[in-house]
Amino acid sequence: MGLFSRKDKTPKGDQAINTSQSNVSVNSHSSSLRSPAPGANRNPLNRTSATSTSPGGPMSPVKLPKIDLPRPPDPQLDPAGYLRSLGAVRERSKIVTDKALRNELKHFDVDMGKFPDVRDYDAPFLSIPGHGRYQHFAVGGRDRIAQLLSTWPTNVDNTERCRRLIDLFLVSVLLDAGAGTSWQYKSNENGRVYRRSEGIAVASLEMFKTVDKDGLKNLTVEKLAAGLQSKPGNEMAGIQGRTDLLIRLGEALAAKDDFWGFEGRPGCLIASSMLIVPLPVLWNVLMTGLAPIWPANRTAINGVSLGDAWPCQAMPQPGASPKVSAFPNSSNAAAWESILPFHKLTQWLTYSLMQPMQQLLKMHFAGTELLTGLPEYRNGGLFVDMGVLNLRKDDLERGLQNYNEWVQRTGAKGVEVAPMFEPSDDVIVEWRGVTVGFLDMLCVEVNKALKPELGGNELTLAQLLEAGSWRGGREIAEINRPNTKEPPILIESDGTVF
Repeated sequence: MGLFSRKDKTPKGDQAINTSQSNVSVNSHSSSLRSPAPGANRNPLNRTSATSTSPGGPMSPVKLPKIDLPRPPDPQLDPAGYLRSLGAVRERSKIVTDKALRNELKHFDVDMGKFPDVRDYDAPFLSIPGHGRYQHFAVGGRDRIAQLLSTWPTNVDNTERCRRLIDLFLVSVLLDAGAGTSWQYKSNENGRVYRRSEGIAVASLEMFKTVDKDGLKNLTVEKLAAGLQSKPGNEMAGIQGRTDLLIRLGEALAAKDDFWGFEGRPGCLIASSMLIVPLPVLWNVLMTGLAPIWPANRTAINGVSLGDAWPCQAMPQPGASPKVSAFPNSSNAAAWESILPFHKLTQWLTYSLMQPMQQLLKMHFAGTELLTGLPEYRNGGLFVDMGVLNLRKDDLERGLQNYNEWVQRTGAKGVEVAPMFEPSDDVIVEWRGVTVGFLDMLCVEVNKALKPELGGNELTLAQLLEAGSWRGGREIAEINRPNTKEPPILIESDGTVF
């Protein structure tokens, strides 16, 4: 039961997942591609992908045969389906990016003269893996995933090893929606203290020994708080939202046994290995199989929740369409054109889940170029801290007022004041939209600047995220705000977006 099928078992491989090397051999004799079920994909095929660079390895493009990729649904006929597609993220964000290049955004002044400063922000691009959850488990230079693999008996084959890592990675990614300023985690194994994404990674590794539908459905706030060491003085932001998300994950695993097997495990999306996987296949499994986990108050069209997609004033604002229902918590209907999709957590999941499948099962993904830069506060914060994006005065004052109210409401210490907004605020939605476009531009500019050093290769967007924009955004935040290390614009997280 699962998405991928192969009759022969994969030979047992090395214990470690080598995320710095991706020129793996293709076991074509032991892999096969299952044809989709009748009617499973009625969309015409019009896109091809002939080259794929594994997010697991630097400078090693893997040549794949041309594979047709499914066209996204026609937004005029199926706007919800279109906005849930991966291709819509880049296509719709381009509208906001084009306005940014003309300095016509609603909430930011744009100084493209500062863009070269972002491009030249130093990073060791020549020896980096792609962006993914794996690297967070290796905090402190210790490969915890390799150590975990070494503890499993030798009769556990690579397919089951991959399933177990997917179980862990999926829960760990869903938990990683911004930890807040004060939270930290003391490892039960070595007594060291970790914070932010790395802290959540280590906590999830120590907390979740197995993952299935029953365990997740029985999760409580108290259990999760204990596992994350969240308590007064060490609060994890959005602990209730994270708990609800994982409980809904358990329900989703139980409801879709065609995706998650009768065991109700995330890893059951793999029955066995395929040689080449069109990325939209994995994307559709994650978007469809995990659709029930997102909060009910998210943007919806005709009753179909869009997940991480939001109305944005910088997008076209046509009149109401009879096909489109009112947004939750709003008395006004809006057309699909005004919605800006991101699907950040699902993209982060995709980047992360590909890593064990590529390395343990030697799978290759066609169409990875469809993935975008992640629209989150580290990548977006880099453009703000470097002066490319400057919050306009009225929004700055409103954000500072929001922050003051948040401090009074929560009792938090206002050490380093910064404007704060909710994830649905138009400032945040616009900021995220332009971040997607700017990351594409940044990747092009960095490749131009490093052309003599790259020796005919190209830096991938996944590598840029890992060693450039995400890491750079964190580093400059630490320089500009050394006490909290927070981004220049704060987001009042509910634990389900960032």
